[in-house]
Amino acid sequence: MTSKILIADDEPHLRRLIEQSLEELEDDGVVILSAVDGAEALAIIQREHPEVVILDVMMPKMSGFEVCEQVRGDSEAGSPYVLLLTAKGQEYDRRRGERAGADYYMTKPFDPDALLTLVREALDSRRH
Repeated sequence: MTSKILIADDEPHLRRLIEQSLEELEDDGVVILSAVDGAEALAIIQREHPEVVILDVMMPKMSGFEVCEQVRGDSEAGSPYVLLLTAKGQEYDRRRGERAGADYYMTKPFDPDALLTLVREALDSRRH
């Protein structure tokens, strides 16, 4: 079974940096999908059922919080591991992420190795 990861960020250079951080997973057959805004992310989640979703919080059309809430309330979306990756590091924002149903909250700038480890662990937990 092919695992899928969705990266949703409206900043092209950040999307590319996240993809580069995770590209060694492609050697294991993982498919990396990307979205440029929250609405596109939600559509891809509903269509592709990725195991891991990495969401920027501040995106056009729908925020990462809103996408996460929609996914958690939609049985058709499956139950992906949701990582909010954002510059918004305030405690208020972290709590908002928890309320939205995020599995993990990581702030930018992020450590690419830490991101890779976290995503690898999330994929492993979804496979078992």
